[in-house]
Amino acid sequence: MSFVNRALLTAALVLSSSMSVSAETDEKKDQRPPETLGYVEWVVMQDTSLRLKARLDTGAKTSSLHAVNVEPFEKDGQEWVSFQIPLGDHEDQPTEGELDHEDVILEFERPVERTVLVKRKGAPSQKRYVVVMDFCIAGTTHTTQFSLTDRGKFSYPALLGRRFMRDDNILIDSADAFMAEKECEYMTLEELVENYQNQLAEEQDPS
Repeated sequence: MSFVNRALLTAALVLSSSMSVSAETDEKKDQRPPETLGYVEWVVMQDTSLRLKARLDTGAKTSSLHAVNVEPFEKDGQEWVSFQIPLGDHEDQPTEGELDHEDVILEFERPVERTVLVKRKGAPSQKRYVVVMDFCIAGTTHTTQFSLTDRGKFSYPALLGRRFMRDDNILIDSADAFMAEKECEYMTLEELVENYQNQLAEEQDPS
């Protein structure tokens, strides 16, 4: 997907599996010291520098990420999924005022880790795709599974569940938010789009 025009700007960040996930051994995870975080923290998705507010929820096992237009497809005999994150749904990315969040949509492709069937009260069960993604929280990079679902009506575009807390030795203070002592590097909205344009130019002219 390319940039359409200034009024409807789409940043299509289609990333391969080799770029998306950094493996971490169980031994390294065991060595990670316990860390206490608030019930809401900033996270930065590693492959895009996209900054999002995340709710840390001990009531959920699997983390979830806001995504729309989730579509499965096959690649090299493996099930993949494409999805979009419209930045106008939550407007968490800092801006210099040159661009509108409504004009930027990030597009991803990821291999499917697994699928889950979510039972909903008064509504049909919903099939959700789960992908593995890297993200930074409190100045440290983590890897976890995210189920993809439309969280546009929720206050927080990302939710971090018990699997992440257990694997990475995270404790939650349910009485306080934004307790992280270290920050993660991120880009402004304008820098994020400029970075994509540079990547696209390099792909079209590798010399």
